[in-house]
Parts: sequence; structure tokens; C-alpha cells
Amino acid sequence: MEDSKFMPFENRIDVTELQDKVIQIKNELRKVIVGQHEMIDLLIVSLLANGHSLIEGVPGVAKTITAKLFARSISCDFSRIQFTPDLMPSDVTGTSILNLKENEFEFKKGPIFSNIILIDEINRAPAKTQASLFECMAERQITADHNTYKLENPFLVFATQNPVEQEGTYRLPEAQLDRFLFKINVDYPQLDEEITILNEHHQRKNTKKESLINPVISASQITEYQELVKQIYVHESLINYIAKLVNATRNNSFLSLGASPRASLAILEGAKAFATISGRDFVTPEDIKKVSYPVLGHRIQLTPEKEMEGYNTHKVIEQIIDAIEIPR
Repeated sequence: MEDSKFMPFENRIDVTELQDKVIQIKNELRKVIVGQHEMIDLLIVSLLANGHSLIEGVPGVAKTITAKLFARSISCDFSRIQFTPDLMPSDVTGTSILNLKENEFEFKKGPIFSNIILIDEINRAPAKTQASLFECMAERQITADHNTYKLENPFLVFATQNPVEQEGTYRLPEAQLDRFLFKINVDYPQLDEEITILNEHHQRKNTKKESLINPVISASQITEYQELVKQIYVHESLINYIAKLVNATRNNSFLSLGASPRASLAILEGAKAFATISGRDFVTPEDIKKVSYPVLGHRIQLTPEKEMEGYNTHKVIEQIIDAIEIPR
């Protein structure tokens, strides 16, 4: 009965087909990926909420392969860009080349012109190259030589970064971090999961991982489901709840930087997507709690004092959630 307040009684939305597709995607990924359930859930939610995700973890925890195989389960264009210190903005967005036949310049599109983009080690490239992503991530378009080129839907950026190795890396600017819907932290596998990884790798022998994954959803279906997610019911009390959570980050003595209004929108859209993969056409407080951690974690900053005391953003978010009354 707890959810009855948040459940609409008219214009119910059928999310059965969407939920079936989500289960199919998970089943495909389980052929290769062991564990990492939270990461896979957040990638799917990111897809449905039409938002980009930053994946952070130490080397070897399957960040890149999971994102790559996830893209393979979708029948759409895929590009992988390896960020390096010498990468130029034109290597990402494209450049104008002189066409000798026509005697005029024509724009040659870069790898960013795709549906799903995997940027490996995004913090390896300098600020100028990272800035080339600002427009395309926020507005789904590229401006070059006074011309604007629209990016086709769906358009999603999944980027990986290593939090440990700092030599030869460039910290992502806050403006760019804010453009990521989620920051997904990937941990080491459990002992039993690692044993399974070893056994499955041994049994596969020379079989390529990519060949095991079949596409189960098309680009047009993704666009259709993204529109469906936007229609999910959200009670007014939950809208207020989201606003209070985000506002609390701006008045917290442990934080030197609070979350922007873009964070409020990210929680709202992420909670809707979480509701749909759970088979519901309405948002509950639990959906909001789930997305608050990956939405707020990279948007807030601890004060130097609290950082030195060993606090982390996850703990602060938890305290904020506990302090705000849940709508009933």
C-alpha cells in the first residue's frame, strides 16, 4: 500500500515490452560479464534516460569491455575513441578538407558522429580536446566552420577513467563532469565472482567475447523507449523531495560545492528509467534514492578539512538522504 499514493489510476503506461528488452540485454551481457550488476543497471538506465555516463575504476575491472559489449547488444552505430595527450579536437569532431575536384572545403565527420561513443581514458586528453565534447554532450550537435551538424538519435557517450594513476592525466573540468548523468564506480569482483571469471575464461579458450553477444534492441526502439520513460508518472511530493535533496547539497557544511539544477533533472529522469526497468509506470522514493548516489557523487565537492578527515561524497549523500523526510 506504500506506493499507492504515487500510482496513477488513469492513463496507465505499458512498460512490459521495455522490461522484456532490458532482461534480454542483461542475459546477453551475462554470457561474458560476471557480476557488475549495478554497473549494468546504471548503463541501461543511462540509455533509457538519454544521459551520458562516466565509468571510473582501477584497470582490469571490465569497465571498457562491459561498455563495449553493452553497445554490441544494441543494433546501432558504435565508435571507440582512445584519448591520449596528443589527441586534437578535430580528431574527435572532424575537420574540413579541401576537395580538389570541387575546389572547395568539405567537412569530414569524426568518430563522434555515431550513436554510442566509448571514450577510453577520457582524462588522458588535455582540456582543449575535452572541451570538444561540451557542445555535443549537452546539445547533441557539432559546430564547425560556422556550420552546425546535428547528431543522430540515440546519441550517448560512455567514458572511462582510472582514479589511481595520475601521471599524464588531466582532471575533468566541473562543466564537463556536470554533463554526465551518472558517475559509475566499479569495484573489484568478489572472490566467488573472480573464480567464475577464471573458469569461464579458461573454458572459452580462443572464442572472442564480442562474438557471444547478439543485438536485441534497435536504435529506433531506443528512441521510442526514451520517449516512453519521459511519460512515467511522478507525484508532486516526489518532485519536492528531489528539489530538497539537491538543495541540501548547497547548504551542507561538509561541502564546498553543491549540485546544480541539472542534477535535479538527472535524478528525475534517472528515477523514471529505474521505475520502468522495475516494471512500474510510476516513480517511488526508492527510485530517487538509487539514482541520487551516481547523480550527485561527481557533482559535489568536499571541503578540504572533511577530505582530510577521510569523508567521502557517498557518506555525505547518505547523510542528506537520511535527514530529509521521505514522502508517504
